[in-house]
Amino acid sequence: MSILPFTYFMPTRVECGNGISTKTGELVKDLGVSSVLIVTDKGVRGAGILEGIVASINAADLKYEIYDEVEPNPSVETIQQGIEYLKQHNFESVMGIGGGSSIDTAKAIAAMSTNPGHILEYEGVGKLKNSPLPIIAIPTTAGTGSEATNSTVVTNKETSFKLGVLSPLLFPNLAILDSSLTLHLPQGITAATGMDALTHAIESYTSKAASPISQGFAMQAIKMIGKNLTRSYFVGTDVESRENMLVASLLAGVAFSQSRLGNVHAISHTFGGVFNIPHGIANAALLPFVMKFNLPACTEQYREIAIALGNDVSGLSTMQAANKAIDSVVEMNCAMNIPLNIKELGVSLDALPKLVEDSMRSGNVFVNPRLTMASDIQTIIEKAYAGDLSS
Repeated sequence: MSILPFTYFMPTRVECGNGISTKTGELVKDLGVSSVLIVTDKGVRGAGILEGIVASINAADLKYEIYDEVEPNPSVETIQQGIEYLKQHNFESVMGIGGGSSIDTAKAIAAMSTNPGHILEYEGVGKLKNSPLPIIAIPTTAGTGSEATNSTVVTNKETSFKLGVLSPLLFPNLAILDSSLTLHLPQGITAATGMDALTHAIESYTSKAASPISQGFAMQAIKMIGKNLTRSYFVGTDVESRENMLVASLLAGVAFSQSRLGNVHAISHTFGGVFNIPHGIANAALLPFVMKFNLPACTEQYREIAIALGNDVSGLSTMQAANKAIDSVVEMNCAMNIPLNIKELGVSLDALPKLVEDSMRSGNVFVNPRLTMASDIQTIIEKAYAGDLSS
């Protein structure tokens, strides 16, 4: 297998450890700033997760305020409101605390505080010109990997479209990984975010733009998720599995920041934009159907994924072993009560033309391992709606 030319760039400083978020203040002060806007959602704030972090910020004598208006699939309006709030108070840095929505919103606010115009003008790759304010990311879920990626995803409510802004300038300056912040996640969020991380890892591993570096990160993430996701789901307070899932999520984020993703994300973003379906659940439900579509293009890679997920493939043909990877994903979804079709998520085929059109607009389609046309996207959605995993 020839190695295509590739670039690896990941400038984020990562601090990982159980309880390390209580050192947030001194870690932020190392960035040379004296104030920080905390971006989060009301659920995280109401759960008391911010208390230790805020105490450390106070101890470091940093000025701060909390902006807690983030919603799932964060909108342009929420970001614009956050930008105005930041400028009113002259904050020097932005900290996202929560799931991917909070961290993505923090990235967008930090970027649009130093770049002219409107965030909708920056859809695509490499359009940001000015460095954002320093970005600090503290994930409270093990899923999105946004603390280690070069992108933010924004929902345009007027067009019901989720757009991506990608730039090397969007890598956070600092990521703080504290598994204690994830110990009391509801089972549903553990499942959705964990399967989001697995989708990132699988799509990154099989991407046409993958490199040996991105595949190394992705494969390690797959192995760790296979061993730890269902345990973190059923036990919840098991510190070891929570730690491993948080690191696996980071590794998957590092991987796909280098390789992009594939058809799962191209389609799932449309479900978020049109139906406001949570991103991780949309990914989880779609993943087996996209894997089935991609199977002829990456059979050997799926065999490797099957082994990484704990399957014994001795005596099986490459195709039989590859199918075990798809079976494993279905089994994980079943175990964690994730629907086996997208109809149960609230997807309506009445919106099929828009879903297909918006999916094809995604750059992820072009790095999907199997050549994909609009008709293929339509077929994938129809099969996922019916729960049909036949060839």
